Amino acid sequence: MEQQLSGRRAQAARNDTAILAAARDVFLADPKAPIAAVAERAGVGISALYRRYASKEDLLRRLCHDGLRRYLAEAEAAAAEPDGWAALAGFLERVVDADVHALTVHLAGTFTPTPQMRADAVRSGELAAGLVRRAHESGRLRPDVGVGDLELVLEGCSAIRYPDPDRTAVMRRRHLALLLAGMRADPAAPPLPGPPPDPAEQSYRWRAPTP
Repeated sequence: MEQQLSGRRAQAARNDTAILAAARDVFLADPKAPIAAVAERAGVGISALYRRYASKEDLLRRLCHDGLRRYLAEAEAAAAEPDGWAALAGFLERVVDADVHALTVHLAGTFTPTPQMRADAVRSGELAAGLVRRAHESGRLRPDVGVGDLELVLEGCSAIRYPDPDRTAVMRRRHLALLLAGMRADPAAPPLPGPPPDPAEQSYRWRAPTP
């Protein structure tokens, strides 16, 4: 009996993994796609999907929160790096490689965030600000780069998408390397136009969808 239950739990775990992978692909392509498209891509029945997620909004919330948790974990790991510039550059590289930012960009405003998501978003913002501050203190990050610029860097990289996933990964790394080169402190560089984005301008990501 225990083996049978273990088998059921293992199957449920496999279904959940397949559902989340399928949902990521489906909703990155079209956030308005029906939840039935996720079940079809995952190769599971719609009833199996609804046993895990009561609604499309629940599934979207899970996807986005998973991405936010990964961002938070990478920011926490970077905080332990003693070199301020290496900490910031390594953080951006890992987030780009994980492709978590695309979820936030595509799914923002499609679900109601939970209090835990808001708390994680605040914490991740604090850690990102700390990485920028330390990179400034190292003297290697140009002084007019702000924490809001990190969102633009990540959005730009996540927008690069080729049919070949390996080519996508290489081109994203190439684009990030170009951006990081532009972020390095250089006394001869002209000032950047305008101020960096204000965190309040990015808060739309955690607002409830408008009716």
